[in-house]
Amino acid sequence: MLMQSTKPLDELENSHEFIARHIGVSDADEAHMLNVLGQASRRALIDSIVPRSIARGQAMQLPAPVTEAAALEELKEIAQKNQLFKSFIGQGYYGTHTPGVILRNILENPAWYTAYTPYQAEISQGRMEALVNFQTMVCDLTAMPISNASMLDEATAAAEAMTLALRVGKSESTVLFVADNVLPQTIEVIQTRAEPLGLQVKVGSSSEALQHASFALLLQYPGVDGEVASYQELINAYKAKGGLVIMAADLLALTLLTPPGELGADIVVGNTQRFGMPMGAGGPHAAYLACKDEYKRSMPGRLVGVSIDTHGNPSYRLALQTREQHIRREKATSNICTAQVLPAVVASMYAVYHGPQGLRRIAERVATYTAVLARGLKELGCQLQHEYAFDTLVVLSGARTESVAQQARAAGMNLRLIGKDKLGISLDETTSRADITKLWEIFGNANANAGAKLPEWSTFEPGLASLIPNNLQRTSAYLTHPVFNAHHSETGMLRRLSARPQHDSVRQLHHEAQCHQRDDSHHLA
Repeated sequence: MLMQSTKPLDELENSHEFIARHIGVSDADEAHMLNVLGQASRRALIDSIVPRSIARGQAMQLPAPVTEAAALEELKEIAQKNQLFKSFIGQGYYGTHTPGVILRNILENPAWYTAYTPYQAEISQGRMEALVNFQTMVCDLTAMPISNASMLDEATAAAEAMTLALRVGKSESTVLFVADNVLPQTIEVIQTRAEPLGLQVKVGSSSEALQHASFALLLQYPGVDGEVASYQELINAYKAKGGLVIMAADLLALTLLTPPGELGADIVVGNTQRFGMPMGAGGPHAAYLACKDEYKRSMPGRLVGVSIDTHGNPSYRLALQTREQHIRREKATSNICTAQVLPAVVASMYAVYHGPQGLRRIAERVATYTAVLARGLKELGCQLQHEYAFDTLVVLSGARTESVAQQARAAGMNLRLIGKDKLGISLDETTSRADITKLWEIFGNANANAGAKLPEWSTFEPGLASLIPNNLQRTSAYLTHPVFNAHHSETGMLRRLSARPQHDSVRQLHHEAQCHQRDDSHHLA
């Protein structure tokens, strides 16, 4: 009979398990690396690298280690201290429903979320196909002939559009005119990027753009204040003076609005966050940049193209890489992170899953709810800043602004404070009837006619026309490719998503086998 051995509790509790499970470097690995470096220990290595003047003089005061499960439980307790408010702030960030089939099979699937930039085309066909879908989606919705495979965010995409316009334009000016209803974070990034380049950024009303010499004009469509304005005459007049027009456009709104390409825009940028990607405390989200075909050689970012492989089958490849990491610095058009592959894949699959009819229904719901909210606020005596809108209203709240904002926060709602006398309200696909009713209550209570009867939803059951002007309602088709019209059921989408990473894995195994064969042939030779 074997004698039972007694082990210390610390060994049984295994509080150091995280190191072995997640760091991956064994003691033997460490000893080998130190030997190659000619160092006796990690401490000796650090002492040989870190100057004594900045080295820590004493050990960090860290708590005792705990198991991974205990650490996760502690993090959950901390997370529960957060107050989860519903955001009506807008400014380029919106609530969205991530379809379960995309959440489980892309965002939570390591075959998708661990993949890096698809440099090796032979083992990245699934991701490249998804990025081609992204490019097609952007081109269709913006009505532009070419789009890159995503960018870091909308603000940096606008900054890249500024330098693109400077490169390809013929104007001698070094001034970029930015409309004052462009997203504030976009204006700040452009100003930061322009300064070291010796460019001047002029911010003002779009109606003043023709009064100033500038090489490009940046317009927001719709504006940060929600206004859906007709820019056709301005664009024509500005281009007649020799400038280029950049439009920052909301893709969901473009399912209902006349697209920038039809208005005459030269470059279009924007964000795809509201296509199924959670807000994530500000990121990451895939932006886009689309432009005229003649600018493609100067376009920043990466472009995925369709080619033919050695067997005569269609194959995807990176057709354009313009970051200085990839090509000679003097020929680079960008030095920032020029892709957000995983969020771009999510956005493209969101479009595949919903299709053109589904996206339009979501947009029509948002636009109709905005019209319903506006009608109710007017009945309660509120004054709105603009007549036309897609998803955002600005209420001229005057002296009641702070009081209304406080009531909203007490109800778990974040509104956008605009100065001291205005409040912005942005709706999205997650907005419910209960949300709108609560907003009516809050503004009704703060108004002079407190206690007034709230609007009845039965009044709006037959439907209500949106606040989009007739001359800006889209008539052109989009997302007509079969891929956006064939996978609208959960099972159909699941089959499509499951096949893509497996397809890449098979190709990778085949590629590795070919590499081994070449290695063996080399050794035999």
